[in-house]
Amino acid sequence: MYKKTLLLLFLASLLTSCISVSVDSATATAAQPDFVTATLPPTKPGFVPITPTPIPANTVAPTLAVTAPPNCKDSTVLLRDVTIQDNTVVKAGEKFTKTWEFQNTGTCPWINYTLKFSAGDQMSAPLSAPIADTAPKDKVQVSVELTAPSADGAYTGFFTLNNAAGDVLPIGIEKTFWVKILVGNVSPQATSAGNSANTPFVPSGGNSNCAYTQNGGYVQELISLINQARATAGLSTLIVNSQLTAAAQGHSADMACNNFLGHTGSDGSYLTDRIRRTGYPGGSEIIAIGTPQNAIDQWRADPGHWDFVLNPYISEIGVGYAYYSSSDFGGYITVDMGGQ
Repeated sequence: MYKKTLLLLFLASLLTSCISVSVDSATATAAQPDFVTATLPPTKPGFVPITPTPIPANTVAPTLAVTAPPNCKDSTVLLRDVTIQDNTVVKAGEKFTKTWEFQNTGTCPWINYTLKFSAGDQMSAPLSAPIADTAPKDKVQVSVELTAPSADGAYTGFFTLNNAAGDVLPIGIEKTFWVKILVGNVSPQATSAGNSANTPFVPSGGNSNCAYTQNGGYVQELISLINQARATAGLSTLIVNSQLTAAAQGHSADMACNNFLGHTGSDGSYLTDRIRRTGYPGGSEIIAIGTPQNAIDQWRADPGHWDFVLNPYISEIGVGYAYYSSSDFGGYITVDMGGQ
């Protein structure tokens, strides 16, 4: 509690000066600052924490006493792999339970929704399994009982979430998610579909064994939300840049694994250092916690932060997301922007 109180006091102090500007004298102009940074404390009204609430054993989730509103929309995001991270080694023939955690980001309540096997290695998975009723904005853990194949190899099974009519729910820009295991002494295989994966990035600061999780669906959703806001304002669409993406992902992982929220990395690096390490000349950075919509709400609530989203001088973007259950805030978002 003392640790979190200090952290919240630190974040509150950022409210008075959460925006700072650092200019590279070689490229600065009066109309366009080279480096801009903004930090938003996580206590803005409307923030929904991402950390899941434990469910006591032997507790049966209540049935939703609601009906779907007319023309409601189905949408979801995969928050994390709860069990069996990608490339977990499993004994031949071993039974195991794979669990994912999703959030209902649509407007339809999930009533009589199901998980279905889609493609790949079935591993004795049922063709269909029920999902607990879930209200809009709520989170739910979805599990399937599997059996590892008897032969050595790398195995991947793909699944979908389906509504009561059997339609597949979009997961960000994807439709499938996966379980990926190794049996025996084999090399991991690349995954060509789905939207969540562990990353080899090792953050500095002393927590090199941090098993954080990425979420490609979150990344794409946030890019879409930012570009929608820019289109509404009559501004150009931002193009994804791999160098900015690498810088952003590295910083999100660093914040999640080393349990801090700020622009100075655990190794003392500043945003200019991180971006230039990738070979990109420089840019701006904003950070947030929670879901993509949480991030948009946080930035929109502060005119200074929203100015960075609607900066007419930028043309490229990179977004990073990292979720670590042992951190204070769960999911950490970094957006790096620039223009060459």
